[in-house]
Order: sequence, then structure tokens, then C-alpha cells
Amino acid sequence: MTDKPTIKIIRKISEVPRDAWDRLLNHGSPFLKWDWLDALEQTRCVGEPTGWLPHHLVVERSGEIVGACPMYLKLHSMGEFVFDYEWAEFAHRLGIQYYPKMLVGVPFTPVTGPRFLTAAQADRNGLLQLMGRALAQVAKDNKISSIHVNFCREDEAMALEEIGFARRIGLQFQWRNCGYNSFDDYLGSFRSERRNKIKRERRELLSQRITIRAVGGEELTSGHMRTMFKLYKTHIDELYYGRQYLTPEFFEELARRFAPHVCLMLAERDSQVIAGTFNVQGDSALYGRYWGALEDQRYLHFNVCYYAAIEHCIRNGLERFEAGAGGSFKQFRGLEPQPTTSMHYIIDERFRRAIEKYLREERAMILRKHSALLENSQLKKETGHEGKEG
Repeated sequence: MTDKPTIKIIRKISEVPRDAWDRLLNHGSPFLKWDWLDALEQTRCVGEPTGWLPHHLVVERSGEIVGACPMYLKLHSMGEFVFDYEWAEFAHRLGIQYYPKMLVGVPFTPVTGPRFLTAAQADRNGLLQLMGRALAQVAKDNKISSIHVNFCREDEAMALEEIGFARRIGLQFQWRNCGYNSFDDYLGSFRSERRNKIKRERRELLSQRITIRAVGGEELTSGHMRTMFKLYKTHIDELYYGRQYLTPEFFEELARRFAPHVCLMLAERDSQVIAGTFNVQGDSALYGRYWGALEDQRYLHFNVCYYAAIEHCIRNGLERFEAGAGGSFKQFRGLEPQPTTSMHYIIDERFRRAIEKYLREERAMILRKHSALLENSQLKKETGHEGKEG
């Protein structure tokens, strides 16, 4: 007779052995790895002072971990990239305390991936519904207004819909590798006017004596990551809405234990770094995360953030490049709109009905926008294809 599963909430991921957590990933998103999540906790990027309180859910059966999800008790809505500030205001008008709320996902990371991790031999759909119901019960028992599962997979969305979660969609711009042999081969997929503009933007860096190189893996040092933090902080300070979510210690910690997944694109003139991006590399994808520059040079941003990353993907046989949230200008560089999904469970019935109506209207609007953007594609023909996670 199989033991019934038990569910518990842990306040730090170090309460679970690294191997036991990572075994559930099955080569999934690098952002779900134990080392990434633990580094966020150990370097004070998350915790009570930041309003991200770890409350990870773990499912055990017969003494073995068979399911888990990264979860945080949130005291605000910052750093999520699925915007619900209007929801909080509406809840206040209804006399509902919106915060704290529960968020399942990876802090500060708008990247689609598994949000509910399950053992390979387990009944995944059954565990998804078990964990979803457990989250709802935890919220009800602790007078928490809502649960938000951001940037989840489609199988998770479908399972959660069956138990009362509401679907929200968004759009991101991503690049897909259609078997390109070189960057020039990729440029051949563009309409001629846009292709010539990109060539001019690439030549501009040569005229400025700027070169770009990829740094990661065994070559990566703490010095590289200190430089990247300086670039990250410079960009944050330039933005009136900028918020520093990550600490310098986090960057250095990644050099120590996450180097195989780090890929920096560093722009240099006379061997001096003037700009760069921090990317994370999975088994089949590159994820653009942070950018910064010490100089304001024409086309530097496009070259470092997009062209260098795409060229790296082509050279290394990666299936796609995800450039993060926002920026419809990315479509002019060959990135195409891709839907994203988040799931939401509202405890109060009045509030839930209003949000469900809002989401129906929002979905229709976003689907219209998606269709319009596809019509505006800069590529000569549809060349995208679905890629696997990681």
C-alpha cells in the first residue's frame, strides 16, 4: 500500500538537499536549480527585508520528495513582471487586504518554465492538482488574499484551471533558431530594408573599435561578475523606475557555483569593458537578463543585447533566445511575439468574479495585439518553431 503524500512549507530551500530538489527538474529551466534559488536567499536578494519571504512547498511520499514548488509570501508586487497593481487598488476599494499574497515562481525572472516540480515516476497531473489545492488551503487558512503562479507551463495551467485558477496571458519577444548556419544566414531571413539596417548597426561598432566577446563557464571569474554588477547597477541608477533587486554578493556567488550557466556578453574597447549583458544559458536556450553600459554609444545596446546573443545561439546550436519582458522594438531585430501564461486564484468571491471578467477582456485584447504583431513581422516568412525548455 502506497503511503499518502504529506505536504509541508519550508522557510529556506536549504532545508531540502540539493540533489533531492534538482532531481525533480529533469533538465528544466536553470532558474529553478537549487543553487540559483539558494544563492538568492544566501545573498539577501530575497527575505523579509526585501518583501520576498521564502515559503517553498514540498510534497513527500514514503520519505522521498516527489513534488515541490518555489513559493514566496509577497508583501508587495515588485519584481514579478506580471503586473497586478490595479488588482491591489481594486481589492482595497472592496475592503480586502491584498497583501500579503502568495507567489509561485522565480524572483525577478520573467522566464517561462516549470513552476511545480514532480518526480519522473510520479503522476504529474495528480501532483499538480494536489499542490494547487494545497496552496488554496494554505491561503484560506492564513487569510491570504490570492495565489499567483507566474510564467508557468501549459500543462500546469490546464491542471490549475480544473481546480478554479484563472488564466492570464501576456506577450514576450523571443528569437527562434531555424537551423541557421551563421549570422549572415539568419540575416537572409529578413526583408531587405531591415536586413540592411542591421548590417549598418553591426558595422557601427567596428568603426568605434568595439568588440564583443562571450565569457562564461571555466573562464568566468569573480572579477568578471564584479564588473557585471557595476554595469547592472549603472543601468538601474539611470532609470527613474529602476530598482536594485540583486546584491553584489549574488553576482559573485554565481561565479563560484553557477558558472556553467552564466554567459556574459562584454563589449570592449582597447581591452576595457564599456558595456555588457548578463545571460543565463540552459540546455537549449539563452536567457537575457541584465544590461548596463559605461558609455552611450550608438547601436551599442542592440549589438550587445541582441545580435551578440543571437550569434552565440547560432554558434552553439541553441534553439532560442529569450530577451525578457517588454520592448516591442525587439521585433525589428527578428524576435517574434510569444504568449506567456500565469495562473491566479482569488479567495474572496466578489473579487474573484471581477478579476475573471477583467482577464477575459484582457485576453481578447492581447490576442488581437499578438495577431497584429505577427502581421508586422520583419521576417520574409514564418520561420519560428517550438523549442523545448532549458
